[in-house]
Amino acid sequence: MCKVFAMTLRGAAQDWFHTLPSGSISSFMELAYVFTKEYTSYRTIKKNPDHLFNVKKKSDESLRDYIKRFKAERANIVGCDDQIASSAFKREVFATTERYALWDDDQIAAKKADQAAKQASKENGKRRSQPQEGAPAIEKYTKFTIPIHQILAQVNDMPWLKKPSPLKGNLTKKDTSRYCTFHEGYGHYTNDCFAWKRYLEDLVRDGHCTEFISRGAIQQIKDCDATNNEPPRKKPYGSTRS
Repeated sequence: MCKVFAMTLRGAAQDWFHTLPSGSISSFMELAYVFTKEYTSYRTIKKNPDHLFNVKKKSDESLRDYIKRFKAERANIVGCDDQIASSAFKREVFATTERYALWDDDQIAAKKADQAAKQASKENGKRRSQPQEGAPAIEKYTKFTIPIHQILAQVNDMPWLKKPSPLKGNLTKKDTSRYCTFHEGYGHYTNDCFAWKRYLEDLVRDGHCTEFISRGAIQQIKDCDATNNEPPRKKPYGSTRS
């Protein structure tokens, strides 16, 4: 029986058989034990229908690919109960839909906040200056001597600095390589944050962060104030030197 069994082996299994020390096997029972011990980790584990509840959609997997994988797992379960399979699939679909709904809520909230910031910036811009017909357009944002993310780093602990609520949403749906210190969340860089740019304009109008403004921009702001007869700032712009 031992000799006949060896003839049924192929490839790596046959190579394994020939590595057995000469005279080490005295009976077929002993051979069966040694062979089972060697290859027990290669056996196929039988799955029950409850296994489908563990088949979850991956963060980087499309819904179409998930459905294909779910069907493949179901096909590998012998005598799979249709009701259990349906329940497992529905539960994952509902969970995925809820994650997308939260992401949608985050996008809508961010859009509303952006629209409100645009409206406030537009109204503040009208108060600063009313360009004459045919006159060149005034630059949208004040020119600073350093990048605006460095300005935020220097004034981050100031009591007058008010930060918005962190952006909510599913982290797997956002670009985690881009971090915004103003929102304290992922999705965009601080230098590209329109909310921080607009808020920084408000801070400048209130007399804050003036030490970071270039001389040319300071003079432009003074000229606009004089033209519009605006009251003096809470704090003087720039240096007091002539």
